[in-house]
Amino acid sequence: MSTTYDLIVIGAGPGGYVAAIRGAQLGMKVACIDENAELGGTCLRVGCIPSKALLESSERYYEARKGSLAEHGIGVGEVTLDLAALLARKDKVVKQLTSGVAFLFKKNGVTPYRGRGRLVASGRVEVSVAGGSTETLEAKHVLIATGSVPATIPGVVLDGDRIGTSTEALAYPTVPGHLIVIGAGYIGLEMGSVWARLGSQVTVLEYLKEFLPAVDAEIAKLAQRAFTKQGLELQLGVKVTGASAQGERVTVTYEDDGQQKSVEGDRVLVATGRRPNTEGLGARELGVKLDKRGFIEVDEHYRTAVSGVWAIGDVIPGPMLAHKAEEEGVAAVELMAGLPGHVNYDAIPGIIYTHPEVAGVGKTEQQLKSEGVPYKKGTFPFAANGRAKAMADTEGLVKILAHAETDRILGFHVIGPHASDLAAEGAVAIEFSASAEDLARSVHAHPTLSEVVKEAALAAGGRVIHM
Repeated sequence: MSTTYDLIVIGAGPGGYVAAIRGAQLGMKVACIDENAELGGTCLRVGCIPSKALLESSERYYEARKGSLAEHGIGVGEVTLDLAALLARKDKVVKQLTSGVAFLFKKNGVTPYRGRGRLVASGRVEVSVAGGSTETLEAKHVLIATGSVPATIPGVVLDGDRIGTSTEALAYPTVPGHLIVIGAGYIGLEMGSVWARLGSQVTVLEYLKEFLPAVDAEIAKLAQRAFTKQGLELQLGVKVTGASAQGERVTVTYEDDGQQKSVEGDRVLVATGRRPNTEGLGARELGVKLDKRGFIEVDEHYRTAVSGVWAIGDVIPGPMLAHKAEEEGVAAVELMAGLPGHVNYDAIPGIIYTHPEVAGVGKTEQQLKSEGVPYKKGTFPFAANGRAKAMADTEGLVKILAHAETDRILGFHVIGPHASDLAAEGAVAIEFSASAEDLARSVHAHPTLSEVVKEAALAAGGRVIHM
């Protein structure tokens, strides 16, 4: 016997739970399946949220210990670290938010199922629950939103302790004396920054020779300089060939310009990206097409090759970002309901929550050059901004790229304080096809960091005021 719904969502991460709630708002009877005890997926449980909690706490500790409080006239005594309390706060934040998803499900009438969902036919899903029993659900629409899992590399075997992923790095019981990070992407830099602030020596090994190649090159150069100044040892263009643990020590071997080298440390964080979580889902067996990297192929409306089966988020091509998954979840469900769902992929911010923060929306300067698009740019430094000076946080700049002929904003990039928040202004501008003139003419309150955005827009038109 099966239970019938209008929509079954497999996965309760940001894309899945938002899609489930939106479906319920549209009058659908919705079920959402997730195998974890807490809702919210990787993002809320062991990803975006706990890492930001640690970044915030570690930054405050670093500021008190080595920061600029003295110039504010604030003297502190001996600064100590209570790592257990710091981690407990992180866990408390996670619990509050995952419980919040459960509340929203109840409020909107979404039925949660704890177990692993498997597609057995078009419109039919089996849920394997604790104890080995199964339950069959049926629906007109099934949405795959199972997210992603950490990727590994040959020669490096995870042991869940000394050699682990970001999940382990969120809960190290002691501050590693020497942390070796494999991968200089968003995860590696953020978690590397956390433990460096808390006292670790951090070595980052990156296969690519170019630092942050997806980021605007001018911004990436400034970021590399900032992270190096903070003490992160960045080794680019090296190929990791192995990692082994001996007691409480680990050794990582790698190739550097043809030479075999090694580095010893206390822990290894493998941050070499993520891969779509589609194993054991039954999608391929049902006829859902996957590409060579394991991503589910969908059309412009998020429909797979199997009628009634849809997919969003990290399991389909595109950047693996929680906010991308959320927007796709809403759009997919609205399309199921006959509404005009929409996601503008040119207006999705990418953010690295280090200090300084790095954020970008739209095209990079190198992309515009390679595509032969005529453009003009305007930049303005935080060092010339009154609010940034008052905060004693003046590193970085805002960069706006506009079409040379139409003035339409094509790219918006920031490195500096609250870059993640300022990026929203760029996203809105690109979504509404705004020009640099539009931003330049918009009133920005004084004194605020957002004035740097206005000045960068003015600079794109050759009439910057405060420089």
